[in-house]
Formats: sequence, C-alpha cells, structure tokens
Amino acid sequence: MAKKKQVKQAQDFQTYVRWFWKLFLGGILFIVLLFLLASWGVFGEMPDHTVLENPKTNLATEIISSDGKTLGKFYFNDNRTPVGYDELPKHLVDALVATEDARFFEHSGIDARGTLRAVVKLGSGGGASTISQQLAKQLFHGEGSSNIIERVLQKAKEWIIAIRLERQYTKEEIIAMYFNIYDFGNNADGIRSAASIYFDKEPHELDVKESAMLVGMFKNSSLYNPREHRNPVGTRNRRNVVLSQMEKYDYISEETKDSLQGLDLGLRYSPQSHRDGIATYFRAYLDGFMKDWIKNNPKPDGEKYNLYGDGLKVYTTIDSRMQQYAEDAIQQHMPRLQAEFDHQNTPDRNPTAPFLELSQSEIDALMKRGMRQSERWRVMKNEGKTDEEIISSFDKPTSMTVFSWKGEIDTVMKPIDSMRYYKSFLHPGMMSMDPQTGHVKAWVGGMNYKHFQYDHVKQGKRQVGSTFKPFVYATAIDQLHLSPCYKMPRSQITIEAGRHGAMESWTPSNDDGDYAGELTLKAALASSVNTISARLMDKVGPQPVIDLVEKLGVESNIPAVPSIALGTPDLSVYEMVAAYATFANQGVYTKPVMVTHIEDKNGTILYQFTPESRDVISEETAYVTVKLMEGVTDGGSGVRLRTKGADKYRADYREVVTGYPYEFKNPIAGKTGTTQNQSDGWFMGMVPNLVTGVWVGAEDRAAHFRSITYGQGAAMALPIWGLYMKACYADETLDISQEEFVKPKDLTIEVDCEVYEQEVNDSLPDEEIPDELDF
Repeated sequence: MAKKKQVKQAQDFQTYVRWFWKLFLGGILFIVLLFLLASWGVFGEMPDHTVLENPKTNLATEIISSDGKTLGKFYFNDNRTPVGYDELPKHLVDALVATEDARFFEHSGIDARGTLRAVVKLGSGGGASTISQQLAKQLFHGEGSSNIIERVLQKAKEWIIAIRLERQYTKEEIIAMYFNIYDFGNNADGIRSAASIYFDKEPHELDVKESAMLVGMFKNSSLYNPREHRNPVGTRNRRNVVLSQMEKYDYISEETKDSLQGLDLGLRYSPQSHRDGIATYFRAYLDGFMKDWIKNNPKPDGEKYNLYGDGLKVYTTIDSRMQQYAEDAIQQHMPRLQAEFDHQNTPDRNPTAPFLELSQSEIDALMKRGMRQSERWRVMKNEGKTDEEIISSFDKPTSMTVFSWKGEIDTVMKPIDSMRYYKSFLHPGMMSMDPQTGHVKAWVGGMNYKHFQYDHVKQGKRQVGSTFKPFVYATAIDQLHLSPCYKMPRSQITIEAGRHGAMESWTPSNDDGDYAGELTLKAALASSVNTISARLMDKVGPQPVIDLVEKLGVESNIPAVPSIALGTPDLSVYEMVAAYATFANQGVYTKPVMVTHIEDKNGTILYQFTPESRDVISEETAYVTVKLMEGVTDGGSGVRLRTKGADKYRADYREVVTGYPYEFKNPIAGKTGTTQNQSDGWFMGMVPNLVTGVWVGAEDRAAHFRSITYGQGAAMALPIWGLYMKACYADETLDISQEEFVKPKDLTIEVDCEVYEQEVNDSLPDEEIPDELDF
C-alpha cells in the first residue's frame, strides 16, 4: 500500500515537472512568437529601417539674428529645434543616466536586470524602461493603454523598436534624440526650447541644478512644471531627487549635492510664443516673407516647404543687442509721453477725449468705422449675426484683459469703451539700418504685439511733415548746385494756381510767424522754415523731387503739387529710413535687407540674398545734404541731442520730455518732423554707419497733443532715438561710428559758411562790399 502511494507520488511529480516544462517552454515560445509577430507588424505598423533612420518629428523654423541669437520660431504645436550631443553639458547627460537608466551604457536597449526586478517586485521597485525604450515610446507609439492586453502588445513593440534604435544609432545619438523629442510643457519642445524658456539659456550654458530640474521633469512634465501648475515646491523636490541620484552614482559629491539641494530653482521664465519675446513685429513681417518665399520655391520633389514643421533656419540681419536697445528705448520713453497725453485728455480738460477738433457726430462715425474693422465684427459676421446684433454687442459689458504701461489689467468693460480706451494710446514705429549694406538692425513696429498687431514700420503710413524737406533741398542742390550757406529770404511766397500743378494758390506760413530777413539753407532747414522750403520747391518744381524720392526707394504715391515741400505725403518708416540711408551712403541707394540666407534642417542653403543698389545722386549732393542736416542737431530742432539737462519729474510720474540728457559730441545728421495739429512726430537720425527713423502718433489723427510743446517730433520721437543711440554707443562690441561723414575728394560746393561768405565777398566789386563789414 505504501509502495503504491510512493509510485503515485512519483508519477504526480513527473506530471508536474512535465507541465512546468511545457508551461515554461510554451511561455518562452509564446514570448518569442509575440515578439516575432510584433516585429512583423501583426499588432500594428512598425517603423522600418528608413523610418528609424529619419524619425518623423515636427521641427520649428528658427529665426536667427546676425549675432547668432534665436529671435523666435515659427511652429504650430511643436516648438522644437534639435541640438547635437556635443551641445549638451556633461552634467545634463549624467543627470539623465543617473535618474532614468543607470546601466544605459552597458545594455543594448533592454535592461535585463531592471526588467527582472520589475517582474519580481511587480513594479514596486521602479520601472524597467530604458532610455532607448522611452525614446521608442516617444517616437512611435505614445502613451500606454489602460487595457492589459494592449499594454503587453505595446511593450513588445517598444522593446523591438528600442533594440533596433540601438543598432541604428550610437548611445550618444540616442541621448540627444531623447532630449530633443521630449515635451517639457509651456511650448518647450526639446531641450533647447526648455533651456531657453525656463532659464533663458542655451543647453550648453545650463548649470548642474538647472540640468537636474529639467531631467526631473522627464517623470511628468505637467506635474513637475514650475509654471504650469504653480508647483515650485514639487519641482524643487523632484530636482533634489535627481541630485541625490547623481550623488548615488558618483557624478557629484555629497557636499555638492547638499549645497545644490538648498538652492532655489533659479527660474528665468522667458515664454516663446508668436506674441511674446523680442522682435515680435519683425517676426510677423518675416512670417509673410517666408510664406511668399515658400510659394515660389518648392522642394526638389515639387512639394512645398512647411514653415512650421520642416526645421528651416532663417538667418536675418537683425542684431539682437540693437533690437533690445530699441525696444528698451521705447519702453522707457513711451509711458512718460503717454502719461502726459492722458493728463491733457482727462474728461474735464477734454470732453471729447481722446479726440480733438471733432464733433460728436464725427466721433460716432469714427467709432462705427472702428467697429466694422474690428476682430469682434469679423468673428460675429462669420457666425451669421446681423449688423444690429453685432452693434448691440459692443454695449454689453464683457470680461477682458486690456493693455496698460503698468501691466495687463483684467477688467469688465463694454467693447465700445475698450475701443475708445485703445484709441487714446500713442504708438511708436522704429527702424534702424546700416546704409552701406542695407542690413536692417532693429525693427519695432509698436509697443506690444499681443494687444496691437498693426506694424508701424512697413504696414503703417503717416504724414511725414518736415522730414520730407531734405528731399526738396537735395533736389535743389543737385539741380542748382547750391551751398548750405546760400541765403534766401524768409518772406512769404505765393505759388499761384496752375504753377507747378497747383490746383489753387498756395501761401505757406512759418510756424514762428517770423518773415523778416534771410537765412542760409543750413539755418533754414535747422529751423524748418516753411517759406524757404516753398521757395526751393518753386525753383525746382515738384516732379523732380518726386523723381528723386522714387529713386530713393519710396513706392507710395506722391501727388505732384507744391505743398509736398512741407511733407504732406503719407510714407512708412521703412521707406523713410531707406531713402535717408542713401545720403549717408554717398548717394547710393541700397535696398533694405532683412534675410541673408535660408537653410534647411541639414544646413543646405536654399536662399541667398542678392544685394540691390543703384546710384541715385552724386557723392557731392549726398554730402552737402548731410551737412545741411547736421545743422539740425548742431543748432536746430534736434539740438537737445547735444545738451545735458537735468531730468524733471512730476509727482504723477510724468516727465518733462525736454529733460533727457544725451550730450552727444559726434557728428549727427538728422531731421525732426511734426505734422498738422501735432498728429505725428518724426525724427530721422544718421551717423555714418547707422540710419534710424522713429515715428510716434495715435491710431487716429484726431487724437493728438493740443500744443507743440509735447506734440513736436523733437519731443515725441527724438527721445527714443537718443536713448537707443546712447545704449548702442555704450556697447563697444557694436562699433557704431562716431566719426565724420565721408567727404568727397573733389568737392566743388563749399560747406564751410565762413569760407563761403569770404568767397562771396571776394567775388564782389569793392564798391559793393557793405561798409559794416570790416576786412
């Protein structure tokens, strides 16, 4: 009986053993079959060799400044610009390996020890995914499923892809790809965007604690995001875990770990969106430029480039330092000017604020036009709303965020009131250009692109006032060979109807009401004497002036009438800067350049700009015109650039605009401009290698200063030029000229008025020399 029992037990044991081996071998066969089927694509498409070699990721188009900085990017969803392994600091790689995959450099895609540990401990001891597996997941199949069967199948595919990636790429390439593919939140796609957005740095500039914070975000970039969830404490704790892992694997010492764990995150959040950052208006212009270029320049296979996904690199002429100085100058001057404007347009001082000289019916008509041009009107019209419904919506209080110079304001306001509020703002437009190369160095189309998208550099055109006068003077110099020292009477002049195309008689007046005596051309331009400009126009006629202006690159239509002598045409800052640059460039017009070349993601040059230039006027005419304009800053309306005055402030933060201390000593040629009713203020300023134009004015010309005190170009626009140039000169790396303008070798027109006066007197018979002159 006992023997039978022993035999039975032996048979049962052998059965168990056979079943164990069947299950074991079957399990192995099942796993092998599972992986084979997965590799064959039975459970879903698997990437082939070609796809593994070129993983499909959307790469942002990068906008690069002339000094090598990233100005911004074009992208839809992925703000990604890849970097190579050699651009990653060692401590960043160490942090990743220590935290995510300590045996990364030892395995071939699958960490057997980690996998076995995860199986035995059912995941409680940590996951087993290697960096290669995580990269496979990011690249080819995304997040895991909640279904257990689907998760198993996805894991099988993940393992196969990881092994293939290891065969296809080096360890260093895999690490670089992983850093480049990860989404760190807040439009920070990839390590380069993350370093820039969270720390305002390039990846190679990151320090150990910054690297640790970014690596800590790999666990969950949403949870451990210092901005998105306002979770700096959790992010800091996660960073400290990474630092502990680095110390555990001997990448840093315990002392270093302890000292770094006590530090704050050191966040320098710099958002990268199409409406934030530097050079926003220029980037908006560039968006249109690139779309036009893409339309006319297909790929070799005939397909169109994708501005938002093909990883193009657009190399621009903008200098990031000068662009920042330009934006800083506007941020410094405009709030003070706006404060004075607001002070003058309180309801008790101006019942029709912000408008002047308009009746209520005219204001109502202006506001209705504004409604029809608004985004609200466009959206509601597309929704099928009637005009009456849309108009009534402008009188319903709505939650909104509005712009102010002290920061955005969350408020409840009627849309019609917000329109009136925005119409009270003064706007700037500014462009700076190298006259020899045509390279545009700075472009500021407004003060805040998020709230004001209209570009006042190229898109906007406003009356130019007296800044047009140098074109009249240049024409007269070219045709009549006049010296800056040539004298003309200040007395009134009437150009009769029919002469020079005048529709009616025209008698301009001088702003100061003085018509006595005579002035040199240099003094007349410096003081912007209207009657002398009109006399010059009468001598040369409007058409030659228009012909010259067109050769200087102005494309806007200018009527052939004498009154253009005082600056009645509407021109853009872009046109004015290019035209003035011809004078600084010895009479040679150079078309403004914004893009030097475009490359694809592999560095192949797709576009190279070709300079466009032409001779317009002689070197002599250009030089004499420049000497005329030097008089504006030496003793005319731009003389405050030479002075040092104490800053004067009022209790409510408004500054007396004339108080800016510039004290420039170097040669500066320039011209101020002020239009009728002080609606527009201009200043055009030149040194030998930089020409800059500034315009300031409100959206509607009916919104303006009451008097010339603040409403002139010297008060509205010139201070921006002065602040900008002060900053440029303080930056010695820019090499902005402080030298004299180049003098032609064979100058036949005398520009020294003392010498000119002597020559004139010497040419007169002795009896014609005035008695009061003692020689």
